[in-house]
Amino acid sequence: MPLPTPPIRAILDPMRFLRGAAHVGAGLVLTVAVGCTGGGGGTETSRTDPPASTRAGGATPAATSTTPAPTPADPVSLPALIQREHHGSGLRLGAVRLRTDAYTQYAVTYRSNGLTISGIMNVPRGEGPFPALVLAHGYIDPDVYTTGRGMPREQDLLARDGYVVLHTDYRNHAGSDDDPDNDVNLRLGYTEDVINAVQALRSADRPNVDDERIGLLGRSMGGGVVYNALVVAPGLVDAAVVFAPVSSRPEENVDRFQRPEGDPLVDEIEDAHGTPEEDPEFWRQVSPVTFVDRVTEPLLVHHGTADDTCPLAWSKATVAAFEAAGKDVELRTWAGEGHTFGPRWRESMDVTTAFFERHLG
Repeated sequence: MPLPTPPIRAILDPMRFLRGAAHVGAGLVLTVAVGCTGGGGGTETSRTDPPASTRAGGATPAATSTTPAPTPADPVSLPALIQREHHGSGLRLGAVRLRTDAYTQYAVTYRSNGLTISGIMNVPRGEGPFPALVLAHGYIDPDVYTTGRGMPREQDLLARDGYVVLHTDYRNHAGSDDDPDNDVNLRLGYTEDVINAVQALRSADRPNVDDERIGLLGRSMGGGVVYNALVVAPGLVDAAVVFAPVSSRPEENVDRFQRPEGDPLVDEIEDAHGTPEEDPEFWRQVSPVTFVDRVTEPLLVHHGTADDTCPLAWSKATVAAFEAAGKDVELRTWAGEGHTFGPRWRESMDVTTAFFERHLG
């Protein structure tokens, strides 16, 4: 059962100033507890706190601080993304791709930390303003991926239910700019692109988008991207849903999907960052469960019991970490459903839209 959300969370949440802002993460100081999580024990998390504010008096010179500066985060890590200023802007609607009785679909681009990212956006008919959802798709080989691919059912249904739907292609996909280091850096750039998709929606100031009601939805690999976004930018959205997500521990994903296939990228990753045995601290700092204490949004996780791509055990472990940290999380298991969901997909989407209606208002 989900844990109740404290009624004063929106008042106490120090990151709620992000709403309507053009960037996030400026000036955060990260305190990281050194050590590895135990294989069979509780999940160890690293706490992150904002710095104490300082104020210079009128005629009194500012005192020189004797507190040592924090150690810079590994540039390939969630702490680095937490410390970074993210800039999402320039949302542009291009050609109309589809018109239906309920919505119009546009090709779009936006800027994500200096890169141009492509995608599609479904806009319901009517004046609005409508709540919005940013969709994070699962893994599809970028060589065969085409814009908007991965979640056509969700795009259509959610737009018909009255949501503006922005599906990001991610960098290195479709018409997006290339980031040659993204794969070896564990595709953390996708997290930036999702965060910046939300920011681009807000900064566009479109009258048919209610920028105070935005959620995230991710599938498979995109579920892992959503986990990352929640820990990097708490307060950015109102709620999140993931379907059949990958593991929240990246080394488990490498071991399941890449190592058995002899993917040469594994050697590149481990040459650059070390193996989990050689450098467990690096792998801890690219795992969202290490920083689960930062999450402020309610999360709904869907997983089928017959999923032979992403084991249900992965979602159970992630949800247990969220629960241990006192977070508002719910796991819905679906008997007999596989990775892509079939007979009960519509039922699972009814649960999803009800969840968003509760938390997006």
